[in-house]
Amino acid sequence: MKKIGVLVGLLALVLAGCVKLPDNVEPVTGFEPNRYLGTWYEIARLDHSFEEGLSRVTAEYSLREDGGIKVLNKGYSEEKGEWNEAEGKAYFVEDEQTGYLKVSFFGPFYGAYGIFGLDKENYQYSWVSGPNTDYLWLLAREPEVAEEDKQAFVERAAALGFDTDELIWVEHE
Repeated sequence: MKKIGVLVGLLALVLAGCVKLPDNVEPVTGFEPNRYLGTWYEIARLDHSFEEGLSRVTAEYSLREDGGIKVLNKGYSEEKGEWNEAEGKAYFVEDEQTGYLKVSFFGPFYGAYGIFGLDKENYQYSWVSGPNTDYLWLLAREPEVAEEDKQAFVERAAALGFDTDELIWVEHE
């Protein structure tokens, strides 16, 4: 019985570690969840198997009945000639005024979603980190952003330890 308790404790520590942000990434405060809802275009990302080869990637955020946020990610695979879609759920880690959520696409397993940059005036772009510096996204309300906004994102992300040389700039044709 003691071994089960130790295993459950270790599993809890592992799962909790997935919702931590990188040490130097601070989520935005003064966050307004209702303004963040709607469609966001993925402008840039560090690639992972779950998004490999996808273009025209979008994220749609809407309210869930349980107070969380529904996440619907879509992307087009040119190679397969088809759309890929994943539905998930997100909940605030601290409070609704802090851009720090935990997101799940796979049952009880959650990952960090930390908004560390945001156009607070108009909610037109968002800089998002995952649980470590291998996960990074630039999202925007339109499929294109100004070069100076891209450059500011790259500079800030590089200063935080993200490998911005590996960024994939997403096509939205």
